[in-house]
Amino acid sequence: MSRHMRTGDVEARRPLLVTGDHLEPNELDSDEGEIIFDRSTSHMKREPGASAHRRLTYEEAVEEAGFGLFHWLLLVVCGWANASDAVEILCVSFLLPTARCDLLLSSSDMGLLTASIFLGMMVGGYMWGYLADQRGRCRVLVVSLTVNGVFGGLASVAPRFWLFLLLRFISGIGVGGSIPVIFSYFSEFMPRLRRGRMISALATFWMAGNILAAGLAWLVIPRTWAHFFLGGLDFQSWRLFVVLCSVPSLTSAILFKLLMPESPKFLMEAGREKEAIRVFRLMFELNMRGKGKTFPEFGLCTSSKHRVELDETRTQGSCRERLVSVLKKGLMPIKQMFNGPLKSRSFALLIIFYCISFGYYGLWMWFPELFARVEDGGSPCANVSLPSALHNQSCYPVKTAVYMEGFAIAASNLPGNIFTILRMDSTGGKALLSFSLVLSGLSVFFIYVVQTKTQSLVLSCVFSGVSVIAWNSLDVLGTELYPTQLRSSALGFFTGVGRVAAIMGNIVFGKLVDTNCAVPVMMVSALLLTGGLVALLLPQTKHTELT
Repeated sequence: MSRHMRTGDVEARRPLLVTGDHLEPNELDSDEGEIIFDRSTSHMKREPGASAHRRLTYEEAVEEAGFGLFHWLLLVVCGWANASDAVEILCVSFLLPTARCDLLLSSSDMGLLTASIFLGMMVGGYMWGYLADQRGRCRVLVVSLTVNGVFGGLASVAPRFWLFLLLRFISGIGVGGSIPVIFSYFSEFMPRLRRGRMISALATFWMAGNILAAGLAWLVIPRTWAHFFLGGLDFQSWRLFVVLCSVPSLTSAILFKLLMPESPKFLMEAGREKEAIRVFRLMFELNMRGKGKTFPEFGLCTSSKHRVELDETRTQGSCRERLVSVLKKGLMPIKQMFNGPLKSRSFALLIIFYCISFGYYGLWMWFPELFARVEDGGSPCANVSLPSALHNQSCYPVKTAVYMEGFAIAASNLPGNIFTILRMDSTGGKALLSFSLVLSGLSVFFIYVVQTKTQSLVLSCVFSGVSVIAWNSLDVLGTELYPTQLRSSALGFFTGVGRVAAIMGNIVFGKLVDTNCAVPVMMVSALLLTGGLVALLLPQTKHTELT
């Protein structure tokens, strides 16, 4: 039996400690002999007034709380937030075929527009992730989802391209916070043996958001009834579509504010034992409702060495000294990620996130526009190589087939999501990640060489169904490869790296789609293949404990 599966010995399950600026390892090996986490039981301290009964580690407390109604409610709330992020990101790709005429956009402008939300996500990803590690997951989710929804909705009334671009950028800052924090928050409620499957189930809500965005575009944008005048603004149907796409984020923020508790793992790391026990009690009561069981009394093993200090930077000194202190503290998680036992996995993930983000978002955000340009048949790259002037391109009446194809590609995520839910806990994220990236790269290559619109659509669906396996695997690996005090910061950092790649991918497509479509398509294929090979360097984390 693996050393990660012992349940009787409390000393064998020890939380990670941080002393000073670095991790102190006990070097617990993974299934492949590589260090996964570092543990120590020194400096364990009971909060005054806490229970004097048996003391449990985090993993043992999660097991005591059971599994049931609470976790399914958590899946729905976090899943809806994940879907809302997908809607907000992907809505731009669906409005391009019509908004380009109203906003007078060239292909380069469209590339900047699709890149704007990723630039915001790059700025927001690490910032919100760091705040979530310092101040709590739940409150950061409420604020970031609100920023996403409010500014996404305001973009619908922007009369000029530059203002629309700015508002989409600010909306992206909100999206950048919620994506990495949602997975950290969700994973910290999950029992170890169910974590991979449940995180894969959470990731499937991205597909639901994708389908929702495609369905709304199909229902709203082609409709003439959605066109009216708002003051001096010609409120076309695509603007109503933008408003509707902001609703999921706002409703998600309300749900988190009203219903969801703080992560018990975060509370334990912050030394807030009584609050963590209250969360475990809530989990137990919902999971055991109707079973006649009583919540068992226990205390928690909390670490006095690693407390989330909120006022370390409020020391005396000049404004410059305080600013330097804030910057040093803010960059400390990156220093810890790229030093010691975490260094090799961090460099590997950096390469993987860059490759998959450049490839996936560079190609995905342009699918509706590519299909609009080949409405009369033929290969995407065969037809877009002949540029046409903007004023010769007709946006109205809207061609509904473009949105039908987008809906089909979005729905093609379903087989990949089902596959990861069924296979994640048995196969492991590492193997699935490598396999899916290699297969995605091959499918993109064949998109370039096909000769008919039908063949292009089929291969695009294959790419969608396979690439989602890679994203789901990354979601699982990202939460299991880093300890609690680094988890959200690490996911936020790598999300930021991915957004840089997404920006570059969209700009490259915007610059070359009219002149040489083959170049960006081949780049996407090569990068996905590279990411698949680098994934083999990651440690195996199947069934590992969170620290």
